[in-house]
Amino acid sequence: MTMKSSADFEKMKIAGAVVADVHAAVREAAAPGVTMLELDAIAHEVIRNADCRPSFLGYHGFPASICTSPNEVIVHGIPDRYKLQDGDVLSVDAGAIYDGWHGDAAFTMAIGEVPEPVAELIKVTEEGLWAGIAASQPGNRLGDVGAAISAVAAPHGYGVVREYIGHGIGRQMHEAPDVPNYGKPGKGLKLKPGMAIAIEPMFNLGTAETKVLDDGWTVVTGDGKLSAHWEHTVLITKKGPVVSTLPEPMLVSA
Repeated sequence: MTMKSSADFEKMKIAGAVVADVHAAVREAAAPGVTMLELDAIAHEVIRNADCRPSFLGYHGFPASICTSPNEVIVHGIPDRYKLQDGDVLSVDAGAIYDGWHGDAAFTMAIGEVPEPVAELIKVTEEGLWAGIAASQPGNRLGDVGAAISAVAAPHGYGVVREYIGHGIGRQMHEAPDVPNYGKPGKGLKLKPGMAIAIEPMFNLGTAETKVLDDGWTVVTGDGKLSAHWEHTVLITKKGPVVSTLPEPMLVSA
């Protein structure tokens, strides 16, 4: 695992702010009739105009600057000519590199009106993210983070995806350690100032099982039901976890 200095964290905050700008631009543009490719072009322009590079483009051959994952797609959806429709659920994952340092974050939104259970899935998955962030205090362990996330899902009966999890982040988009969305309190690696992790719960309306489509990237729910995905990059500091993928970095208390 790479331990980051304060100067490195500042670069990660810049990268994170660009990711936040991407999210804002894509949210504004996402509407019925808009294609996934159009959203990808918007995101790419925001990243390049900020003197950054897309983390995803070319990563192990990934062909786009963001991941667009509609409806039953959990993660790693490749932007294509699919046009958004009223009632869709769209997850967008974006990453940016500033001077060699990464920011990585995802959000899920409804396109137009969706049934209450779908809106609740989106809302609760975001709550799971923030519960995990609040548990990412220095001295806590990764099991505390995962347990906090899964505890949010449990009362709703959501499937908590296990095959795809959070990760360390820094000079590489994916670094050690793995950051599962489940775990036992008090177990796992201890969090220390200087670490940076990406926390990203994925909750499904049905089963937690997943399958990968023939393109080798797109991950969908095993039963075809809807999924939601939220993520932030979190910098572990002496004062507590700082979310870097917001327009302004935010310190989160326990």
